[in-house]
Amino acid sequence: MTHWCRSLRAFAIILLASLSVSASAQDETIVVASTTSTQDSGLFGYLLPIVKEKTGVEVKVLAQGTGQALDTARRGDADVVLVHARSAEEKFLAEGFGVKRYPVMYNDFILVGPKDDPAGIKGRDVAAALQAIRTKAAPFISRGDRSGTHIAELALWKDAGVDIAKDRGPWYKEIGQGMGAALNTASASNAYVLSDRGTWLAFKNRGDLTILVEGDKRLFNQYGVMLVSPAKHPTVKKEAGQRFIDWLISSEGQKAIADYKIEGQQLFYPNANDPNA
Repeated sequence: MTHWCRSLRAFAIILLASLSVSASAQDETIVVASTTSTQDSGLFGYLLPIVKEKTGVEVKVLAQGTGQALDTARRGDADVVLVHARSAEEKFLAEGFGVKRYPVMYNDFILVGPKDDPAGIKGRDVAAALQAIRTKAAPFISRGDRSGTHIAELALWKDAGVDIAKDRGPWYKEIGQGMGAALNTASASNAYVLSDRGTWLAFKNRGDLTILVEGDKRLFNQYGVMLVSPAKHPTVKKEAGQRFIDWLISSEGQKAIADYKIEGQQLFYPNANDPNA
């Protein structure tokens, strides 16, 4: 074999090895469709470098409302979904788009509004608070984006005996945007808004807003994670996706979630071991 042939063969071997390493590295990058609350709260900014260090998996996040995140997964444009609307998650599974749902963590929703509380809602009863907002036609901002928070808001109106689809007026404004945008709008217009606690704690532009209703058991907010079905979408990176999920629900991952705090306040509470979550 000539020197030129040996050199060419060596180059080909190096090139193939390089391509193999590149493909392997690419396979370690997954797309997670998740909620704006996990992004706006700063959780992913804190958590994902740890995930990369511990598992070798790099995560790219698509921060959307829960409904949009599940639709993204239905199209096969994500490998994993991490959302917070149990009924929508179970429908996603029943349709065959998810492999298995794992509970990850919880926090709660809060009803935020102007400090002078013109509707007089302050307390623990969220149903009574929403009834008062409707009776007094006090400004209320709805995300209106099929997110987990929006789904929870609609359920709370229903529980309060208010048919918000019919019984609404200029006081009720849907913005079709994420939690941060909803809080900004409420702050600018001194309106009431339902928020997840994590985004509220991370939110800086509070203006005259404060927490007015909290502690009602109906405000519980559970998050779940699912691998998108490789049977539906063969392009799903199932090994790396499952490795990410396994770490999230491991004792190490659960501790990392619990350790995320803002000004000493814990934003999310891990509960992967709760069979009812």
